[in-house]
Amino acid sequence: MELSIRNVFTSLLANLLIVCGFVRRAKKRAMKGNHILAMYFHNPSKKEFESCIKWLKTNGFTFLSPDDLHSIITENRPLPKGAVLITADDGWRDNESNLVAVADKHQVPITIFVSTEAVEEGAYWWSYLDKAKDLKINIPAKSSLKLIMNDKRVALINEIKRQAKVERQAMTVEQIQKISKSKYVTIGGHTHTHPILVNCRREQLYNELDVSKQKLEAWTGKEIKHFAYPNGDFSEREMRALNELGYKLAFSSEPRQIGIAELSNPYCLPRFGLLEGASLAENICRMTGVWKPLMLKFRLPELAKDENTTIESPVYRSNKSESLLTS
Repeated sequence: MELSIRNVFTSLLANLLIVCGFVRRAKKRAMKGNHILAMYFHNPSKKEFESCIKWLKTNGFTFLSPDDLHSIITENRPLPKGAVLITADDGWRDNESNLVAVADKHQVPITIFVSTEAVEEGAYWWSYLDKAKDLKINIPAKSSLKLIMNDKRVALINEIKRQAKVERQAMTVEQIQKISKSKYVTIGGHTHTHPILVNCRREQLYNELDVSKQKLEAWTGKEIKHFAYPNGDFSEREMRALNELGYKLAFSSEPRQIGIAELSNPYCLPRFGLLEGASLAENICRMTGVWKPLMLKFRLPELAKDENTTIESPVYRSNKSESLLTS
């Protein structure tokens, strides 16, 4: 755990929730087999990730892969008791040593959703924002860039790219090829350039989903069937596109359990987010679905039409108030 005022406070709060039985009751509900706890990491340390896996194993949870989940949906099978699904977004360079090595060691499935441009070029678009500050380039904050049309965001980031380089942060093609050979690893799509999809024009949307899928399939020699929405933002348009392009499941960042109702639409499966640098107690509360619902008790996720898009269907905007490593 990183020592900070924020982490000291949240660690105390998380331990209080554990002592008061919130986690025990959440675990008891999970063991009834009425829902699945899906969760996502980004770039945790090996210690952080392994601590979470050990806690889940010690407490008797059942680990599922996306293919297991797809079989449950298509074959109308009952949900396993204490089912969890572990995922990670983006494809960070240290995922191989920190996540895949632990998954292999403990023989638990993990899905890594990879943005392919970062694999090819080395860095994610938001990493250039710090460089912009160093170069005194006037550019909006990351939160603002997530709300503008994709063309404008790309133009701003490309201007920085022409003037600065960022050290490699993503896995290489060779790493993707290597980890895809593990029987415990599933590679999923996360677009090519990691845009906010609801801000993309229609042709951009289909290109992002198709290019990513083709590249990952070429690198791994395996069909890419599963997807995670960058930043958790999506609408009916994005779900239709994924279906048309052959994806079978898609995950959001909406903090809810996957129950029977959620299984009726495999293109908007919710997940709980874990926080790198937080205490194990906090992440236990997050994994069991205790943490975020309490934090959001008086603040509902935004479900509204985005005026910057031409989409007529409702847009789900992720409600991420914390400073996660990625968008």
